[in-house]
Amino acid sequence: MQIRIEDLPFIGSSYNFVGADQGDVAISMYLVQAQPGRGAPLHVHQYDEIALVQEGRSRMVLGEEIREFGAGDIIVVKAGTPHGFVNVGEGMLRQVDVHVSPGFRQQNLAPTDISRRANLPEAGAPAGASMFQRAVPDVGSVLKNMIER
Repeated sequence: MQIRIEDLPFIGSSYNFVGADQGDVAISMYLVQAQPGRGAPLHVHQYDEIALVQEGRSRMVLGEEIREFGAGDIIVVKAGTPHGFVNVGEGMLRQVDVHVSPGFRQQNLAPTDISRRANLPEAGAPAGASMFQRAVPDVGSVLKNMIER
């Protein structure tokens, strides 16, 4: 099986590879391409997550810590750890977030003093909302990709 990144749905600031939709693969990935100031709000997962920063600067909240990471850094986020990130660089942040789950399961958290100090974006869904995301193709993106080929 071969999948082109541009064939995946682009939602928010990332291409979304949902393992459940790709032959029932046991992981899912956000292929992040975030503009400065964009990122993910404070949230938790019931599974581990591994982030690989490929380009740019990522400021992350990991539990009670604020840390900055750059290209080549690998960050391990254990299940149940509150975390989020924001692009603090001047250019694009390219980051691969591997979720050890066939789908994205995320519980958004209310902003904290730490997440506000880190300048994390705030969740669009209410704090405590539990989300399970399977890829639903954006029709406009699919048509655009078909036309450009």
